[in-house]
Amino acid sequence: MTVRNAPGHRAASPSTRAAHAAATDALPWEDERDLADAERGFVASLEPLTIRDERGSVVWDLEPYEFVDGPAPDTVHPSLWRMARLSRRHGLFRVTDGLYQVRGFDISNMSVIEGETGYVVIDPLTCVETAAAAMDLVRRELGDRPVTGLVYTHGHIDHFGGAAGVLPDGRAPEGMPVIAPVGFTEHAVSEHIHAGVAVSRRSQLMFGKPLSVGPRGQVTAGLGFTLPAGSISLVEPTRLVGETGTEVVVDGVRLVFQFTPGAEAPAEVNVHLPDLRALCMAETVSHHMHNLYTLRGAEVRDALAWSTYLDEAIELFADRTDVMFISHHWPVWGRERVVEHIGMHRDLYRYLHDQTLRLANHGHTPAEIAELIELPPQLDRYWANRGNYGSLRHNAKAVYQRYIGWFDANPAHLDPLPPAESGSRYVALLGGTEAVLGHARAAVEADELRWAAELLAHGLAAEPDHGQLRALQADVFEQLGYRAESGPWRNFYLLAAAELRGEVQPVSTFVRSNAEMAPGMTASMLLDFLAIRLDGPRAAAAPSRWGLRLRDREESYVVEVDRGVLHHRRSTRPEDSTLVLDHPALVRLVLGMSTLEEAVEQGLAHIEGDPSGVRSAFDQLDVFAGDFSVVTPHPAHR
Repeated sequence: MTVRNAPGHRAASPSTRAAHAAATDALPWEDERDLADAERGFVASLEPLTIRDERGSVVWDLEPYEFVDGPAPDTVHPSLWRMARLSRRHGLFRVTDGLYQVRGFDISNMSVIEGETGYVVIDPLTCVETAAAAMDLVRRELGDRPVTGLVYTHGHIDHFGGAAGVLPDGRAPEGMPVIAPVGFTEHAVSEHIHAGVAVSRRSQLMFGKPLSVGPRGQVTAGLGFTLPAGSISLVEPTRLVGETGTEVVVDGVRLVFQFTPGAEAPAEVNVHLPDLRALCMAETVSHHMHNLYTLRGAEVRDALAWSTYLDEAIELFADRTDVMFISHHWPVWGRERVVEHIGMHRDLYRYLHDQTLRLANHGHTPAEIAELIELPPQLDRYWANRGNYGSLRHNAKAVYQRYIGWFDANPAHLDPLPPAESGSRYVALLGGTEAVLGHARAAVEADELRWAAELLAHGLAAEPDHGQLRALQADVFEQLGYRAESGPWRNFYLLAAAELRGEVQPVSTFVRSNAEMAPGMTASMLLDFLAIRLDGPRAAAAPSRWGLRLRDREESYVVEVDRGVLHHRRSTRPEDSTLVLDHPALVRLVLGMSTLEEAVEQGLAHIEGDPSGVRSAFDQLDVFAGDFSVVTPHPAHR
């Protein structure tokens, strides 16, 4: 390895530089169409592009990314560097007459259509502050008109969280349509709440938010630079679309929907604007390979359905489309180019699907398939199929998981030892910690970094605080991060390295971001999350039954805790013990923002009848810190 030339960081090793040189030679630099498309239609922007909240805290700032210019440094994969340079184009862009996009104000794009009396907005960004800044720019350049319609293409937070920022007083005016796919709210909430603590923690690693920005740190997530840090809103839909061909007219703008559930999101739509000859492909199309499995954690996506929807989109809309725009990155103009782009993604996901299952039917395991699968040159040399976000290797494993599951059929993997126990035994077998270090250093010298990382993972499982193990694993992760073409892979490696070195500490992000969405949750959904927080072994020894009454919604439930499980159902039957409160107070209790005692003391809740059943259940709730390590084992939870 090379000598350190920055505090806590190493330069790119000779092997990393050689890997980047080989990648550079293999990439399709002759195709420069994206360079012009990313600039096309520029109207105006903010300089500097720094967005603050009402307290003055920065929620979005592109200024630190000024370094993204010129040739790729030897610490960044050349393909990923290219994506970062293209993504740094920011501002208001004209897509076609009557259709504009604000790009670079967030990780996602906001699309704005000029209606008869106002603006119809598609996907109002991630947070209130960035959406408000984007809408201010639109009004400054195009005229001060109201928002007359909202469309959410799908239920990922970067496509609806900023809705309140484009609306007066943060609410949809009476009669204004807010359109979303069928299943939008349920999927948006379950993905961000039920597994929200784990997903929030993993999102830190995927998007690299705590990393310092620079050529040896966070450069881009591929999908966009990173996540903003503002306030999240959820303006509930007023109309749901669940059928392809559905046409809705909003403020004189005709919208024709394609329903695409199970592609990039469990609930998603593409939108054709026939009068503008423009096609919004939401996030079913992008300028990189997307995720069939996202590293932050979510349901595995259906590659076959995704490919089929893209084929259907070509059939339905191509002959009536002159421009395709998407919810990340830049548009594509011209029918032939639109068909080429959608078709390349269609074939990418179908190839991944079919070839993974072909190899699985030969008996290959997920790890083996990830080593064997390669794209044919026609797909591999198309820029938008490059793995700047998703990767071929983890997407192949996702296809296997969707059809066959986690088990590779080898009985040795049916009931393996947990990491701490197997790590201790591997270390003993290898002759102790010094021997592990020796083998790992030899692997590093031989440029066998994946093997070195595996050896060191066993060592850290046995001795998580061992300084030399931590330092060497950090160095290995750093070089692997430098080599990664995928932004999320790079961020995972580099943030794990920074945490091993003590440069940053994991932080919990769950409560704030998800509490802002929780008002859209039904009481039943909240109680489902309460059941997840229940410490089953403790609760099994203390069964209870009690009522829940929401005064503001005139709803009543019965809650039973028995055998370590919490069940609930609607009921008007009187119970001996009943918790009475309003929905906002229930949100705070369920998400752990307040305790039952605090809610009662503050007058936000009261218990009718015998309080013991209610108190017993709330005493059995777990508290999720959300700051767990991902590179060393965790204490056992009972």
